[in-house]
Amino acid sequence: MPPPLPSPAQNHDKVWIILCHLSSIIGFPFLIPFIILLVKAQDSPLVAAHAKEVLNFHISLVLYFICAIPLVFLLIGIPIMIGLYIMAFICAIIAAIKASEGGFYYYPLTIRLIT
Repeated sequence: MPPPLPSPAQNHDKVWIILCHLSSIIGFPFLIPFIILLVKAQDSPLVAAHAKEVLNFHISLVLYFICAIPLVFLLIGIPIMIGLYIMAFICAIIAAIKASEGGFYYYPLTIRLIT
């Protein structure tokens, strides 16, 4: 069950939220959301909720990649890894668009470890 959503974002919060979602495309999938979570958690619960969702998604992706490594020897691991990479890229763009509209995007296949 997804966490309840905080109040709608202010204009400056949208920038932080979009930056969280696009962090994987920029090249820092763990660092940017973690720093934003630490800095903005007290000020904006909505930014913290988005940062936690992004971190949970990237942690889940790492776990799925680790599980796919032994499957490389069965020749199915490489297509799984490519599919995960494409899914992560597409989901990041969808989440950034949804966040810019003021919505919340729940990433698919996410194990919610950070609550």
